[in-house]
Amino acid sequence: MRSFSIRRILVAVKSLESRSGPAVAKAGQLARAYGADVELFHSVEVPLYLDPYAVVGRRPQQLQQLLQQQASRRLERIAGKLRQQGVHTTVGVESDAPAYDAIVRRALHIEADLIVASHHTGEHHAPWLRLTDWELVRLSPIPVLLVKSSRAYRRPRLLVAVDPAHAFAKPARLDRRILDIGTSLRKRLHGSLYAVHAYPLIPVEILAPGSRAPMVTQEILRAAQRRSERSAKDHLNGLLRGSGVAASRRYLFAAHPIDAIDTAVRRSRSAIVVMGAISRSGFKRLLIGNTAERILDVLPCDVLVVKPLGFRSPVSRAVHVPLSMSPVASF
Repeated sequence: MRSFSIRRILVAVKSLESRSGPAVAKAGQLARAYGADVELFHSVEVPLYLDPYAVVGRRPQQLQQLLQQQASRRLERIAGKLRQQGVHTTVGVESDAPAYDAIVRRALHIEADLIVASHHTGEHHAPWLRLTDWELVRLSPIPVLLVKSSRAYRRPRLLVAVDPAHAFAKPARLDRRILDIGTSLRKRLHGSLYAVHAYPLIPVEILAPGSRAPMVTQEILRAAQRRSERSAKDHLNGLLRGSGVAASRRYLFAAHPIDAIDTAVRRSRSAIVVMGAISRSGFKRLLIGNTAERILDVLPCDVLVVKPLGFRSPVSRAVHVPLSMSPVASF
């Protein structure tokens, strides 16, 4: 597996009203650290900032062109600040929908190595709703950095969430990739690296179908839990061997991954969590959810979500031009 590097960053810009924002600023930091290029991208779906008098008498194609021109001018103003910092920055605007498909499509087209987007504020109560941040996590084959904190990266602490014992069915190669990305960011941003691993409190063999769980004594259960803890610790130490992650920066919890990651973030005061996501669909996804998606609302820090190598996005490469200018969300 080749080491992680960033040559091109796509920043999904939602608001065109401000000159910058945390997502743009942090993309600029990463671009300077890696010597990468940046593209600021906006998908036009609704004329939220259009002068009503400019619409009269215009055909849909003319209206879309006008919207794209306005968006481009506003993106250029945002791009100016990055250029002043020495970051090679371009802008891209498409009339494309839905927004999350448009972002993935554009990132694939420009061969981006990282997507940076602002995390939508507020809790997501219905996991089946097609919210842009969740759908980016689900659909993008490219790592996605969801920016939640406005604080700049200053020697940041990075936490890699791994599952070397495969207790929660995460592929082994994905853990290696997560660790590689965390190590690369630590070096480039001059930060420090932490690691967290969650394992089941009740050993799998106790809960296996056909087991005699009702007859298990407390002594047997405690012994099985001790074996489970030793096994999880051995797996974590094996994965982190040679990584430079000190023993004091390794967190091992008998808990659900969401609780374990949240606890580790708060203890380590991490600025970025690097974690994996395995895309699910249909009823299975609705019933059991996805740790990466469910944790987005919990953590106070930024979240970098990584997919397994070889993941194929279902997003079509063809741009979907909205058939009407009805008021739907833009990004």
